Amino acid sequence: MMTASVRGVLPLALGFLFLAVCLLSAVWLSLRQDEAGLWVRHTLEVENRLNLVQRLVTDAETGQRGYLLTGRDEYLRPYRTATTELPSQLDGLLAATADNGSQQRSLQRLRGLVQRKLNELGGSVELARIGRGADAIAVMRSNAGERYMSGIREILTQMAQEEERLLASRTTAARRLTLIARSVLLLSALLIVGIAIFAVRDAGRRLRTLEERNRTLGAEVQARSQAQGQVHQLQKMEAVGQLTGGIAHDFNNMLAIVIGSLDMARRKLSGAEHPTVARNIDNAQEGAERAATLTARLLAFARRQPLEPRITDANRLVGGMSELLRRTLGERVQVETILAGGLWRVNVDPAQLESSLVNLAVNARDAMPDGGMLTIETANAELDEAYARQHDEVAAGHYVMLSVTDTGMGMTSEIIERAFEPFYTTKEVGRGTGLGLSQLFGFVKQSHGHVKIYSEVGAGTTIKLYLPRHHGEAIAPHDQARDGALPAGRADEIILVVEDEQGVRRMTVDALRELGYTVVEAADGNQALEQLALQPRVDLLFTDIVMPGMTGRQLADRAHESRPDLKILYTTGYTRNAIVHQGVVDYDVAYLPKPFSVASLARKVREVLGRE
Repeated sequence: MMTASVRGVLPLALGFLFLAVCLLSAVWLSLRQDEAGLWVRHTLEVENRLNLVQRLVTDAETGQRGYLLTGRDEYLRPYRTATTELPSQLDGLLAATADNGSQQRSLQRLRGLVQRKLNELGGSVELARIGRGADAIAVMRSNAGERYMSGIREILTQMAQEEERLLASRTTAARRLTLIARSVLLLSALLIVGIAIFAVRDAGRRLRTLEERNRTLGAEVQARSQAQGQVHQLQKMEAVGQLTGGIAHDFNNMLAIVIGSLDMARRKLSGAEHPTVARNIDNAQEGAERAATLTARLLAFARRQPLEPRITDANRLVGGMSELLRRTLGERVQVETILAGGLWRVNVDPAQLESSLVNLAVNARDAMPDGGMLTIETANAELDEAYARQHDEVAAGHYVMLSVTDTGMGMTSEIIERAFEPFYTTKEVGRGTGLGLSQLFGFVKQSHGHVKIYSEVGAGTTIKLYLPRHHGEAIAPHDQARDGALPAGRADEIILVVEDEQGVRRMTVDALRELGYTVVEAADGNQALEQLALQPRVDLLFTDIVMPGMTGRQLADRAHESRPDLKILYTTGYTRNAIVHQGVVDYDVAYLPKPFSVASLARKVREVLGRE
């Protein structure tokens, strides 16, 4: 028979035995959990490499196209970077997928297509280098390059789908192991309640560790999904930004010549000419101004248009636009404004805000072909933390809200989702560029604001703009007259015009001389410094920013060393960071964007020279 001591020790011994088994099981499960986590991170690494390969190939093609279209070597930087980094990235993928035969086979096919694509890009670049630009463009537009890109995207998509499958499988396995581990740890806790407090605490610690790992894995998966969406949007924005920024300077130089010359020609008409002369000049000027507006809209969408923010009373701005909108929209659209009392001030570019409201009003008119009601409303608003959590780009705080509401056809959810995409439009061909709302979106985001669309089919549309409240003191607005005679200059006022583009320089010099100023000209920064050394007096330096050799900003700094009181007026068709930082023109910098009319030139020069 079993003695009492044996009967007392046997349950204890069995308890310790079960405890040892449970602890060993927990250790094994923890190691498996670590292994599962490593595999999940390995899968994420492979996906990141796939995304990087696709971005490099896209950058190479973007650089090649930019170089072929502009002939400028700086566009070859992404192409050269891609040709340098792609082999190492593909080798990294080869090593990372060594455990997966199907991925290895796909990678071999991908490597061949990437090499053929790079050969095709390199061939067209070489043709352009030796002066065969037309042949290079033909190669760029051929179907072969598109087939290579389609094949590359298809293989990358297949490999990404395979990694997604592996990620889902490995994540499920990790969660299953976590569930089993929890059960084992709970059993361990029940077994050692009476025999070891320390074991219970250790089990709890392990449980918390596993829970934290599970949360970390979940957060990594969620963050990866959000990052992919952001990367796609950024790639789209960057592609438009690179294309626009690359051509904006040269395109605006050409438009400056056209608009300025037409403006001067129009002012020289006596009225005795054939009636079609004035009409033809007006038509040409309207077309040039529309082209300038299109370039400005592209820059605004890409958030690369220089802004000149001012402390603005939105009520005053909307009230001043009411009559203009009524004339623009026609008699079939009734315009109503609802202006809030005690409206906060905003620090915003008023010209861009006016342009945005006009774009919204024109869109609203087009949505009401049979006429209707357009309501513009202002109000103080607070976007709280709950709203900010639902909209990642929004910072909680005080805003000034401007809403534009129409009683038109409304929009479906699919249209709302794509409304801010560049070149997307629901209008028939010739009625719209698809850049109005994308310009609005870029301007609001560049102003650190928020835009929201509310619409139902058949019930109209409301678009709300939220602009951050300005907390400083209100500044009395300065209204500059835009009508009447142009402010003239005096012969004793000397202006040095520095412009590397001969046509723009000639047009600018002629316009300033016609306004009454004495003008000295230079084709670059070095010539300008020579003129400053020769001229006993210069009242204003009017310089382009983007010039070969010495930039306009560098010229101004050099000029101020010898003439600290020299007034500076900058102009350019596009600049990233010479006088513009975070999209805003530097404080106390005089800036006249290209293309400009004779009237805007006259007023800006008079404004700068008139400063104390």
